[in-house]
Amino acid sequence: MPAPRPSSRRADPSPAGPQGPAARSCRGRRCGYDRPGSPYRRWTRRRVSESVVVIGNFDGVHLGHRAVLAHARSLEPGLPVIAMTFWPHPLSVVRPGHEPKLLCDLDERVEMLRAAGADRVEVVAFTKEFSERTPEDFVSSLLLPLSPARVVVGENFRFGHFAAGNVDTLRRLGVGRFEVTAIDMVRSPLHSTPLATGDGMERTSSTRIRAALADGDLVGAEEMLGRRFSFTGTVVRGDQRGRQLGFPTANLQVSDLRAAPADGVYAGWFTRKDRPDEQPMPAAISVGRNPTFDGHELRVESYVLDRTDLELYGVRVRVEFVSRIRGQVKFDGIESLIVQMNDDVTRVREVLGVRS
Repeated sequence: MPAPRPSSRRADPSPAGPQGPAARSCRGRRCGYDRPGSPYRRWTRRRVSESVVVIGNFDGVHLGHRAVLAHARSLEPGLPVIAMTFWPHPLSVVRPGHEPKLLCDLDERVEMLRAAGADRVEVVAFTKEFSERTPEDFVSSLLLPLSPARVVVGENFRFGHFAAGNVDTLRRLGVGRFEVTAIDMVRSPLHSTPLATGDGMERTSSTRIRAALADGDLVGAEEMLGRRFSFTGTVVRGDQRGRQLGFPTANLQVSDLRAAPADGVYAGWFTRKDRPDEQPMPAAISVGRNPTFDGHELRVESYVLDRTDLELYGVRVRVEFVSRIRGQVKFDGIESLIVQMNDDVTRVREVLGVRS
């Protein structure tokens, strides 16, 4: 099912339940749609308020975000959970040039939110006009049409023009309408990131994950994400230098908006999205600008170990990063580069536990 695209329209006022005739016939009132085992069973019989709305940017859908979704589910086990997210990043509108690099694109975000427990994902187009809405308008035009019984946010949640609203504001505006729950983010052990607190622990955050990636600390990033950092994209034609050197690579175009690991060579896994039943393949992944060949554009190039037969142009793939093997080096010549690439492959096999 394709992910929803951002739209300037207001959030769909219909309930977060099924969209068939039975659902349409009971909008705005209690109804008889009561399929056994349905996650919507409780609210169709017992609730006028029909959902739990969880609000956030959800960049990367990391452990903190998952904790918020899980907590929302536990608070109202019989109600559908709606994740409300924003695209593009709000700072790209209110402070252009200061927005952070993103840990995932919109399609990935929607997919991961659903996997993390959201029954429905509302993507709100963050425009200049939207940024100028008051907290009161935010609640009346976006939240109330979703008929929330409860709204769940992070403890540092801000909303409305100039971030005028906070959790207390939301609680005040929700009196007699919905309950508000603010949740602390998950705390995780620090690795190489310089953001330590006194007890050696800190909230999981997208900022910390970006810092870990910039340091090439894929282990730290994975612990905070709750998954391996990855890129998903379509394989494009490159310079074919890898093929000439005996290491054919699948090249991904990476948006300038995306966060990327530090330049270097990584051990990882390569998956074809068009073959979901196929096992991930071990890969040596290069991230950087090819200094040996005076390159300037960021590239993500994956050599799938022992596979020179793959035809991947135009194929959508996912590249998952496990561990950094080395930093990027400019070599004096092709021969020394080939020697190093062979050494890299050997090291990748060791890290992934793959035999030749």
